[in-house]
This record gives sequence, C-alpha cells and structure tokens, in this order.
Amino acid sequence: MSNPFRYFNSSPEIIRLAVLMYVKYPLSLRNVEDLLAERGIDISHETVRFWWNRFGPMFAAEIRKKRVAHMRGYPQWRWHLDEAFVKANGKLCYLWRAVDHEGEVLEAVVTAKRDKAAALKFLKRIMKKYGRPLSVVTDGLCSYQPFRRRERAMQRFRSMRTLQKFSSVHAQVHNHFNQERHLVTRQVYKQRRFAALAEWSALAT
Repeated sequence: MSNPFRYFNSSPEIIRLAVLMYVKYPLSLRNVEDLLAERGIDISHETVRFWWNRFGPMFAAEIRKKRVAHMRGYPQWRWHLDEAFVKANGKLCYLWRAVDHEGEVLEAVVTAKRDKAAALKFLKRIMKKYGRPLSVVTDGLCSYQPFRRRERAMQRFRSMRTLQKFSSVHAQVHNHFNQERHLVTRQVYKQRRFAALAEWSALAT
C-alpha cells in the first residue's frame, strides 16, 4: 500500500487526530479548528473538511475489514433493525441501521424510500456480509442519540451522498471506540481505550 499521506505537509498524526475529533465527537469543523489551535496546530476548518472527506472513508474501510473478518467467526445471536428520519438538503430520507446484540453497528444505509423492498434489500446486504442471525428485531432501537448529536453539530446534511458517507464512517469509528465502559472496571476500560487509540494511530500505515 502506497503512503496516502505523502502529498500532505501535515503529519499523519495530526490528520488522524483531526479526523478522530470531527467524526467521534459532536464537534463542528470550526470547533475542531479551535481545539487544534489550542494545541498549537494551525489549520483551517476547510482543511479539516478536506481531511475527513479524504481519509474518513479510508480509515473506516480498514476498521470494517478487520472487524468483519473477526465477526464472521462467531454466531450472530440477535440483530436490531430500524430506521430513522433524517433531512438531507431539506428533504426527508431514511437512515437504516443494523446493530447486533453487543451494540456493534453492522451497517448504515441511506435510502429515499421507506418500504418493504428497501428493508429486504438492506437485510440481504448485511446477511451476505456477516452471515445469518438467529433472530431479527425491528424497531425499539434506541442507539441513534450519538448520531443525532453529531447531526446537530454538522447543522444537517447537504445531500444523501454526504449523509451516507458520514453515517458509514461514524458507525465504524463508533464500533472501534465502543469499549462497553458501563460493563467493565475502569482499569479494563483504560486498557481497551489505550489499545483502540494505538490501533487508530496505525491506520493507513
């Protein structure tokens, strides 16, 4: 793999940090610019926009590839399948998400319609990738809050394409740093967090 950072003046560490801050936390582009400035890193919010568009999908694809290979080796007990209304350029569209019994976001897909055909197409897509679950639960999924906070910080989405890109990247970053903090001791959580940050620092190398 050729070095994807070779034409950039900023270091890979700064680029990864900017992408992480923008995708993982409910921050606007200008918020990220200001926080980086406090660390002595002088870049514009437009640079942050360019970086997340360029490297966000790349980082997400690498995370997804590793996690899919790992998850296919284990039985899929239960999936939650649900959809939410999201506005893109003033028009309502639908964000479909499949989440497993451990809170892992398997897939996020944006469609213009909400019907049986769209639901079946989405279900077949994730079953082809992860295998068949023992059961599928529709509705009752209450894990959209992180995405909603992120949506407000971005001040809505300009197009379905932007919504699809961000929701896919956001899902993989969420999975990567989802350490089930409420289920483990602080010491275990710190170890998992350190490991996740170390893996993030090694992306695209």
